[in-house]
Amino acid sequence: MSVEPQIPPALREEVTKLQQMQNSLQGVLAQKQQVEVERIEIDRALEELKKAGEGDAVYKHAGSILIRSTRDALLAELEEKKELSSTRQTVLAKQDERLREGLKAQEARVNEMIRAMQAPGAAGQPGAGQPPPPPPPAQAGAQQARA
Repeated sequence: MSVEPQIPPALREEVTKLQQMQNSLQGVLAQKQQVEVERIEIDRALEELKKAGEGDAVYKHAGSILIRSTRDALLAELEEKKELSSTRQTVLAKQDERLREGLKAQEARVNEMIRAMQAPGAAGQPGAGQPPPPPPPAQAGAQQARA
C-alpha cells in the first residue's frame, strides 16, 4: 500500500498561480520577440528606401498586391511604425520585468509553504501540534506497579 502525500488546497492554488504567471511570461517573451523581428524588418525597409532616389518608383504591400507610393510617404509611414514598435517594446519590457518580480515572489511563497509542510511538527503531519499519545495500557500498568 503506497501512501501519497496530500497537497493542501492552499499550496495547490499557489502552484497554479505560479504556473499561470510562467505562462504569462512566456507569452510576453514571444510578443517581445515578434516585435523585435518587426522592428528589424522596418529598419531594413527604411535603409533600402533611403537608398532610393526622389523620383524612383516605390511600392508597398497592401495584402497580396503592391501599390505604388511616394518615397516620402513610405518613409513617414515606416517611421511611424518604428515609433509604435518602440513603444510596444517598452511596454513589453515593463510587463516582462513585473512578471519576473512576481514570479520570484510567488516561487518564494510556494517554497516557503513546502518547507513549512516538511518541517517536523508542521500542520498536516501525523501527530503535528498534538501531545504524544499515552502509553499502551500494558505499559501503564507496569509503570504503576513500579511506583
